[in-house]
Amino acid sequence: MNVDRIIRIMAGSFIILSLVFGVEASPLFVSKWFLALAAFVGLNLLQSGFSRFCPAESLFVRLGAKRGGSC
Repeated sequence: MNVDRIIRIMAGSFIILSLVFGVEASPLFVSKWFLALAAFVGLNLLQSGFSRFCPAESLFVRLGAKRGGSC
């Protein structure tokens, strides 16, 4: 699995979990502050789209994940 797929899976998982734990209508509601995690992940995805810098990518490459590959 390449870095692009790992980051997409991680970002999607963080957003879903933060919505599950942050929306009051959810049976697993913990706190509205979990919505800040969704906002942080979204902002990070936005800035990495413009700047081509993603801290998670650097981390996963250091851990041995392969770069590149197409979607």
